[in-house]
Amino acid sequence: MVLTGFCFVAVTAIVKHLGGALPAAESAFLRYVLGLAFLLPLLPAILRARPGGPILTLAAIRGLAHGLGVILWFFAMARIPMAEVTAMNYLVPVYVAVGAALFLGERFALRRTLAIAAALVGTLLILRPGFREIAPGHLAMLGTAGLFALSYLLAKRLSGLVSPVAVVGLLSLTVPIALAPFALVHWVPPTTAQLAWLFLVAAFATTGHYTMTLAFRAAPITVTQPATFLQLVWATAVGALFFSEPVDGWVIAGGGLIIAAVSFIAWRETRLKRAPAPPTAP
Repeated sequence: MVLTGFCFVAVTAIVKHLGGALPAAESAFLRYVLGLAFLLPLLPAILRARPGGPILTLAAIRGLAHGLGVILWFFAMARIPMAEVTAMNYLVPVYVAVGAALFLGERFALRRTLAIAAALVGTLLILRPGFREIAPGHLAMLGTAGLFALSYLLAKRLSGLVSPVAVVGLLSLTVPIALAPFALVHWVPPTTAQLAWLFLVAAFATTGHYTMTLAFRAAPITVTQPATFLQLVWATAVGALFFSEPVDGWVIAGGGLIIAAVSFIAWRETRLKRAPAPPTAP
């Protein structure tokens, strides 16, 4: 998880370095097209899955939702500090918890409700409406978290139909297809250096997802989840050292409150899954 955090902060720093040199949709499109090089080992698993109509429909909807979320994320990165992007990205598991209760029929217990309320308080600490200007980048990150949450909920549905490797492979195929129309509307010819940077983004993102999978296999999510707070610490440090972004204590406090709420939800879910089933009557 430490290495995962490093990879994801590296992705954020590179995109911040590129800034608004390319339109957000084009940057997102190129990142996924260049990332197709890492898809080659997954092709056999996708072909073995033989995805039919319902699976392809779910995969296409997920690709569109994830693609739109990536566009908003690239847009936000060029406009607000790295630490704020990282902190608001912690809202994704909170949105997933709400969506699972509303659309997948999962139980919405009081403790989960209180944890979600705490996460919303953390969001207010970051945004501080009325005390600072809420920039378009902040609104974009709120949309990003919601779209990524929808993507993960659809991934949960797909994971019951095809293998996890096929789920990842289908996302890698559908996202660039969904992004292509948005990218072509305002296409700016990229330079060789920009393509090299975006390929590095794809490499770090792929490595980060792989190491995160290894961490989830090696330890319970209740152990790995709190380590994601390191991403906020590193993003704050990189933003201050390399991009002259001021260190905002409110952002760190709000992000810490959100990750504490997410960790509590993960811990509670793990305990519920391990709880013994009540004995059945003869």
